[in-house]
This record gives sequence, structure tokens and C-alpha cells, in this order.
Amino acid sequence: MAKPANDRNAPATLPSTPWTAAYDYTVDTLQRGALYSDVMRQRGNQYHRHMAKRAPNVLSMKSELIMDGREFDRPVNYGLLRILPSSDVAVDPKKRPFLVVDPRAGHGPGIGGFKPESEIGVAVRAGHPCYFATFLPRPTDTQTVEDVMRAEARFLEEIIALHPESEGKPVVVGNCQAGWQIMMTAAMRPELFGPIIVAGAPLSYWAGWRGMNPMRYSGGLLGGSWLTAMASDLGQGRFDGAWLVQNFESLNPANTLWSKQYNLYAKVDTEASRYLEFEKWWGGHVFLNEPEIQYIVDNLFIGNRLATAGLVTSDGIRIDLRNIRSPIIVFCSKGDNITPPPQALGWIPDLYQNDAEVLAHGQTIVYAVHESIGHLGIFVSGSVARKEHQEFTDNIDLIDVLPAGIYQAEIADKTPETLNADLADGDYVVSFARRKLDDVRTIVARNEEDDRRFAAVARISDINLGLYRSFVQPWVRAAVTPQVAEWMQRMHPLRLPYELLSDRNPWIAPIAQVAEQAREHRRPVSADNPFAMMERMVSKNIEAGLNMWQELRDAAGEQLFMNIYGSRLVQDWAGLGAQREHAPRKHPGVSPEHRHFMDERTAELRSQIDQGGVREAAIRMLLYVASAEGSIDERSFAMLRKMRADADANLALQEFKDVARDQALMMQLDRQGALQAMPKLLESASSDEIRQAFGTMRHVLEATGPLNTRAHACLEEVETIFRDAAKQAVAREQDGQDEKPTRPVASKTAAKPVRKSAGKSLVKPATTSTAKRTSAPATTSATKSATKTIAAASTTLSPAKPAIKRSATKGTTTKRVVTKSTTQAATPRSPTSRRRSTAK
Repeated sequence: MAKPANDRNAPATLPSTPWTAAYDYTVDTLQRGALYSDVMRQRGNQYHRHMAKRAPNVLSMKSELIMDGREFDRPVNYGLLRILPSSDVAVDPKKRPFLVVDPRAGHGPGIGGFKPESEIGVAVRAGHPCYFATFLPRPTDTQTVEDVMRAEARFLEEIIALHPESEGKPVVVGNCQAGWQIMMTAAMRPELFGPIIVAGAPLSYWAGWRGMNPMRYSGGLLGGSWLTAMASDLGQGRFDGAWLVQNFESLNPANTLWSKQYNLYAKVDTEASRYLEFEKWWGGHVFLNEPEIQYIVDNLFIGNRLATAGLVTSDGIRIDLRNIRSPIIVFCSKGDNITPPPQALGWIPDLYQNDAEVLAHGQTIVYAVHESIGHLGIFVSGSVARKEHQEFTDNIDLIDVLPAGIYQAEIADKTPETLNADLADGDYVVSFARRKLDDVRTIVARNEEDDRRFAAVARISDINLGLYRSFVQPWVRAAVTPQVAEWMQRMHPLRLPYELLSDRNPWIAPIAQVAEQAREHRRPVSADNPFAMMERMVSKNIEAGLNMWQELRDAAGEQLFMNIYGSRLVQDWAGLGAQREHAPRKHPGVSPEHRHFMDERTAELRSQIDQGGVREAAIRMLLYVASAEGSIDERSFAMLRKMRADADANLALQEFKDVARDQALMMQLDRQGALQAMPKLLESASSDEIRQAFGTMRHVLEATGPLNTRAHACLEEVETIFRDAAKQAVAREQDGQDEKPTRPVASKTAAKPVRKSAGKSLVKPATTSTAKRTSAPATTSATKSATKTIAAASTTLSPAKPAIKRSATKGTTTKRVVTKSTTQAATPRSPTSRRRSTAK
């Protein structure tokens, strides 16, 4: 049956004979071959156009240059771009700005925002001012890793100056290599940073799982970093980033040598645009200075000095990640073969010996482990951007106010059964569950014998590098001229296909005409054509064979590494034999200055346990019950923000963060003492303020659903405290009215004002009853009314009669109104007080 003439792309019908099937498959194969070759030609042309730009990047959004790092006192090839949102996106100046930093590990900049569904795209759509740290293909002649760190600090200073109305410091997102560089900068200048998101960033380079992470053995199998120095010498002092990309390519030979290219060939009618879009970034190789790459390989990849605070800057500043005061969000994946979870999280048990040390340094660490996404997908995948990055962005303020400690982000789908679903934006609900250092140790699975092997590699690497510099480097540098270096770069195995397969090659240019004819007469073969089915089967067998070869290669490399560097002779030769009884990876310890600071801080917090007011008591209540619940949900924080907005509260986010962190530390230092001091915090508050504070916090805690048994018991415990305080407040108010019946209460209130620091609530306090009171005689009926009022206050906070009825659909509250009686005549309340008292 003939195919309609006006439907060239319609698949051919199932052939009736093998000869017809073979003919249709042959036609389809030839056409796909022509179209595939044309895509390769377009890739080469795209490469030349892209690299010819003065500042190439793959950003899909418009931007403007704010700062040029080449103009700094210590020039670098970095620049600060401001992302210009589209006309339909409104930027909120009060929202904290975002700075996205892409990796400079062989590829060019822009992958963090090369499509709408990306890290930058998510932040822009959420209304945040967004910035991007870009870089040029070639470094300046003198730049170092420290210079880049200082430039990033300058960028943040400029961003902070541009947004004086922002409620918090900038959020900094560091992808892969940029992640560890941002962390180093934050350790050097912690005052500039808001929350830090490190995606797929290696921070502990010796860590990994046996049989799964072969890349960490490369340094040992190659004899250390001498080969890095040689590669820089062959480039006349410039290290070609294509060598780094080739290392990534070699990790998965099945994808590199077959699957990626076959997928394009098999789906050439629909896959070409996506393929070219990605190749524009993947082929945009950049260069690093010899001092930069040598610093990175010696101190990080092989030396592993970042995770143990072993790096010191040229001006004497120790780079200790424990100095970071902002929350750190670590996003990694089990499917990442470049930065597996042990390398992303291993720095935590490297630096901290127990959970108390995490709290002592006031550090908040949130980690999220994806089950399957690959390395690039962590900061490129659209599905990850719509889920993980969207949730991190939407809840960045909640993360910023989390008390010190370790948390795991858990993202669940939003369903019709989700309580108060309207409080969580998007399609997911994120919660932050408390974790211990032992939970991280379980993921990292540190092996001390493996650490000893890597320590031997670091020692031998230094020896081999010294031998190379003394006996080989002078000869290499003498033999390499600028012309030789340029030709070696152009002839690199990864760069050569881009050079050859383009219109610059006269043998390739005619392919465009052949491909155009193939498109005009396109006859895709049917999916159930027997020859097409055989092709897919052969492809799967090739892929399986390459995967098998990869597994054998990786297993052999791992075994060779273990045998060589596990040898006592090799370890003795490396100088480790004399210290065999000590751990190969030493804990960096704590400075006397930090111990003195913590002692002073502890004494200060203990002295403030009984200081404060309703606000502090309410936050203690929230922390106490939430700790028993085990996690903090975004819906609770959204409810708290909504209540603050409805009450027109003037408590800034940073102020709330400071108060919450202080109260959390007090609870950690002396939980029982902090609870016992709560009545004193409430003694200067009115009964209405106490009721409202309790009702607000209870509403926040129950926004995510019914509390567990332990949390409910904690709620009842603090409810007793608030109920007793409310009873005493009512008695004080009534006594104040009875003492001087001929004088207005207003004058008494002026004589004994409530302290502002003690009375400031999380939400705007309701008008107290004493503010509207007039003189009343002290009679027996008034005394009886006072007794009834105290009883009413006791009933108000009773757990048997919950104050709030939660709605499963809109997150609203239904309030019970107390029947008007003589009690209200004795202690009149303003309409505002009755309307806002959520505890009645």
C-alpha cells in the first residue's frame, strides 16, 4: 500500500514480504544516515560560532554585565551578570536575591540557566532577583583559586548593596566544581552568605563506595598529579579543560561510544534540536591556569585537605567549613558516578565528631539524596528543577530559620488527602526531618583502611611531582612552543570532531544538500519492521557489551589500586609506617579561641533562659513540640507567615531567625530549665496575649495534621504552662481593677507598662482588656466574676476542648465564641481581642 503523497513523515505500513521490508529499512537507514551526518555538520558549525563569541555562554535568558573581574586589583576571567526577567515576571525587591555559579571544570558557563526549567528559571519565576557568575574561556595570566574566591566575595558585596530592602543575604547556588569553591569562599567570608545550595559538589574526595565509584582511584593509578603538571606544560602554562571532559566521558563508555550517538541516529527526526542544544555546552571547552589546576588536584582531588580544614590562604586565613554560619543544602544522587553521596556528604563526619559539635558551631545542614538521577541531571534535568530546586527555592526562608543541626529534606507528592494543601505551593510538600551524625556516617560508609591507601597516594604524588619538576619539566617546556601548544589543543580527540565535521571542511559541506533531499522524501520505517527490530537488538547487545567491559575495567582498576596502595611496603615508603596506629585522616580539632567563644556563648545563653516575653515563650513551645514530632513541614512555616501577614506583624525574618536560634540553643543546653522558665516569660503578658500566642503556635503545629503521641504529650505539657499563666494574668488584671476603683485603669497601665521586649508577639497582639477598662467598684459580685473569669481561662486552654478546628481543604480555623455573661461585664474585651483570640 502506497503512502499518501502529502504525508512524508508518516511511517510506512507493515510490509507484506521480506523483500519489501528490507527495501523499506534500507531506504530509512540511508535517510537517517544522511540526516545524522547533517546534525554532525550543524554541531561543528555551532561550535565555531559559539567559540568565536567574546564571552560565550548557553544562558537562555537575557542578561547584563554588572561587574567585570578583569578590572579587579587581582584580575580574574569572571564576571557578574544580572538576569533580566521577561515582561510577564515581576521581581519582588524584598525577596532575597539568588546567585548561581556554574562549574568551571572543562565546560563553559550557562548550564544552570540554559532552559526555562532550570535553577535560574525557578528563581526568576518565584520573583527573586537573580544573578549569574559567568567566566571567559581563557583565564587571566596571573589568576589563582584564591583570586576567584575573592572575586566571588566582591560579587556578593555588590549584590547586597543593590538590594538593601531584601529580608536576607543572597542565596548562592554552586554546581559541581563551583560548589566547593563557593564553600571555600563562605568559610573565608561567612558574613556575605545566605543559604548555600551545593548540587553535585565533591567536598570529601577520598570517600566513596567500593565497586561503584572508580573515578577516585584515578590519581593513584596515574602516579599522582605529575601528569597534570605535564599537561599544563604542554599547553604553555594553560591546562586544557578538554582533558577533564575526557575523564567524564571515560566513566561511561557505553554512553560515550554508542548510546548517545545511536539515540540521535534512531530518533533523528525528533532528537536533533535537543542534541544540538546540549552539545553547545558540552563542547564549549575552557582552560585553566597551571597554578589553578595544580592547586585543585594537589589540595582537593588527591590531598583531600578541604574536608579536614587543612587549607590556608596566602594571607593566613584557615579555610574551615565550620566557620560557615548560613544553612548549607547538599543535593546529591545515588546515580551520580562523578560526585556520589559519600563525596558530597563525607565532609560532615570529617569535621564533626558528634552532634554536639554541630550545635556548638551553630551550623544548619540540610541534605537531600536523589535515588537515580545522574551527575548532570542534578542541575540540568527539567524534572529535578520542577521538584527539588523548586522546593528549595520556595522554602528557602524556612531553611534559613531552621535551628542548628542536621536535617534531611523529604519531598512528597501533594494529593487530595494532603491536609492544608493550599499552604504548600506547587505539586509537592517538603519536610525537614531531624537526623543525627550517625545517619550521615551510614551513608558515607567510611573505611579507615581505604583512607590509609589514599593517604599513601597523596604522599607518593608529592614525591613524583617533585621528581617531574626536577628532571622532566625543563625538557618539556623547552620543547613546547606556542605554535605546538595551539596545534595540540586543536588536535585533542574531543575537539577534533568539531573541527573536522563542519562547513569548513569542503568534503562535509555537500551533506547539507543530501540531507535536505532526505527530508523531502523521508520514509521512516515501521517500528515493527523485522530489520528495525534487529537493529535495536544489536544496539542493546553493543551497549551491554560495553557495560560489561566497563565493569571489568573498573573492577580491575579498583583491585590494582587496593593491592598497590594497601601494601605495607608502599605505605612505609610513603612515610605512613611510623604512624600506623593513628588514623590516616586526622580530625582538625577545635581552636582554643572557639572553645573560649563557646564557653562565653553558653554562659550568655544560660543567663538569658528566664529573659524575654510571649514571643520567646511561643517559640520555645514551637521548638519543643516540633522536636518531638521529628520534622518541620513547609505548611507549618507557611501558616506562620500567613498569620504574621494577617496580623500586620513587624517582626523581620532575620530577627525571627536570631530569636529562634537562641531559643533552640537554650533548649539544647537545658531543656528542663527552659521549660521551667516559661511562666516567668509569660508573667508580664495579658491573658489575651497568652491565649493568642498559644492558639497561634498550636495552629502552626497542627497545620500538617494530627500530632504523634509524643508531640501531643509535649503539647499538653506546655498547654498547662500557658493555662496557668493565663489564669494568673486574669487574676492580676482583676486585682488591678479592684485596688483603685476610683481611678481609671489606663493611668495604672501607664504607671506599669508592659516591657516591649517581653510583650512582642509573633503576631500582632490583640488589644488587651486593661486598655479599654474604666473604673469599677470592688464589690463582692466583681470578686465572683473574677473567679468565673479564671475558670474560663482554664477552660480556654484545656486539651479536652481543642481551640482550633482545622479545615482539610483551605487551612482555615473555626473559633468558638464564649457566651456573653457577667464575666465580660467585669473584664470587658475589645471586639479585636475576641476576634483574634484563637485559644477561646
